[in-house]
Amino acid sequence: MNLVANLEAVKEQIAAAAARARRSPDEITLVAVVKNVLPAQIEELILAGETHLADNRTQQLQAHVEQIYNWRQQAAMNPGRPHQANVTWHMIGHLQRNKVLQTLSLADYIHSVDSLRLAEEINELAARREEPVQMMLQVNTTGEESKYGIALPAAIHLAEQIETMANLSLVGLMTMAQQTVNPEDSRPAFARLREIFEEIRFHKIAGPQFCHLSMGMSGDYQVAIEEGATMVRIGTALFGPAPVRAEAARPSDERPLQ
Repeated sequence: MNLVANLEAVKEQIAAAAARARRSPDEITLVAVVKNVLPAQIEELILAGETHLADNRTQQLQAHVEQIYNWRQQAAMNPGRPHQANVTWHMIGHLQRNKVLQTLSLADYIHSVDSLRLAEEINELAARREEPVQMMLQVNTTGEESKYGIALPAAIHLAEQIETMANLSLVGLMTMAQQTVNPEDSRPAFARLREIFEEIRFHKIAGPQFCHLSMGMSGDYQVAIEEGATMVRIGTALFGPAPVRAEAARPSDERPLQ
């Protein structure tokens, strides 16, 4: 696997999709999903210029943050070692309320706020922060029970409630489309999220910071960009399929995230 070549191919596809939508590729942020990635691959990606990284579990996120901190410390003491740019971390997985405090110390963006109770917990624990938490409202645009996210009819009302919380900054919406072989099957889910996004902006429910649509993964990110995505969450297209572990063959009640 050539990570740099994969990265360039993804960037080319992002630019092509943006051109079809008459958008600038500069409007789209590639968020690399590193949950199953080796440390050396993460370092290679950062040195290639990609600094928006995501994980879907707090424990893994902490491990990756600590790894990169150690690398930066080593680089500072070794003039011959390439220096890494600052990393922006994204939490994209389902966030349990008992993990909120730990996550707040790690993530720059939380994409997966999907309930009033979770929003209230984040708001309360973020009271001592100097800046509000940059977060997105996760919306279940497919109606699948296997997916997290607030139901479509409740999304705007929850956005209104979040906007009353002093320690939260609602910067956008996030969704996951149905897993399918044909990327076009994802278009209705992305279009629904964009419609909600536009309604929230039209009614000025959120402020000017509300500008992101986090949607699209390795199999459908080009369609997502055509429908307005500003952040695409890419894992497999960069790093290849995740290794199959023995425990993956056993039944699990965890919902797939990426």
